Amino acid sequence: MGQWYRAWYRMDVDLWFGPPKRLQLSSALIMKVSVILPAAGLGTRMAKQQPDKTGTSRKQFLILEGSPVLIHTIRKFVTCPSVSEIVVALRADDLEWAKELVDREHFAKPVRLVAGGESRQESVGNALATLTEDTDLVAVHDAVRPFIEPEIVEHVIAEAHQSGAAIVGIVPVDTVKEAHRNKVRATLPREHLILTQTPQVFRLDLLREAFQKAQADGFQGTDESSLVERLETVEVSIVMGSDRNIKITRPHDLDLARLFLASEQQQQQAGA
Repeated sequence: MGQWYRAWYRMDVDLWFGPPKRLQLSSALIMKVSVILPAAGLGTRMAKQQPDKTGTSRKQFLILEGSPVLIHTIRKFVTCPSVSEIVVALRADDLEWAKELVDREHFAKPVRLVAGGESRQESVGNALATLTEDTDLVAVHDAVRPFIEPEIVEHVIAEAHQSGAAIVGIVPVDTVKEAHRNKVRATLPREHLILTQTPQVFRLDLLREAFQKAQADGFQGTDESSLVERLETVEVSIVMGSDRNIKITRPHDLDLARLFLASEQQQQQAGA
């Protein structure tokens, strides 16, 4: 990314989110934060190449420099000070061999595996049902976003602690059009738009209420925030995300992922 682009993007971000603030979490702040990673999807946008258990067919099990994408994502959350546990929702027939993958990592924090459902919403709901009542906040994150920065995770958790609901987002780079079929109907002003990412963090009681209402109404949302928004009892706050927080959904995304991973490894070696 060129310097001119970074400067332009920084200006656009400042207009939307305000100048960046250094986050400081109070050392006296003690919460139980559970992270849910829905990973039961079939990844139909990924071309099926080899049997599932080789880690090359479904996107969450694609191999990225020796480890499945899912494992890379779990590693990020294990390093976050505010995270208490990680709950991964998987297809039932993946639970046994996924447990072998997790056990080999010897993670420093609890990582639990639960059976997911036919949809993302059902998978998150199943994981949500396993959380104990002493859980304060729930962070839901796409299992195929392994490049989330721990600082952003801490920031969105702190914001949710204050407001009850917070999501990660970035401002659009491209001009966004409203269309009907193949005809433009309007140009949407970028200053009123964000592209949502994850994690999305909510109070446990709020998220459970949102899921109960969605189930009662037969509503299927595209993210957890859309369910919480329907309650109309809390405003969802937005925390600035990162253009590196990509969602690996297509084969060519892996090329960019390898570059990002190499960059992270170089930074770690430089700081060692």
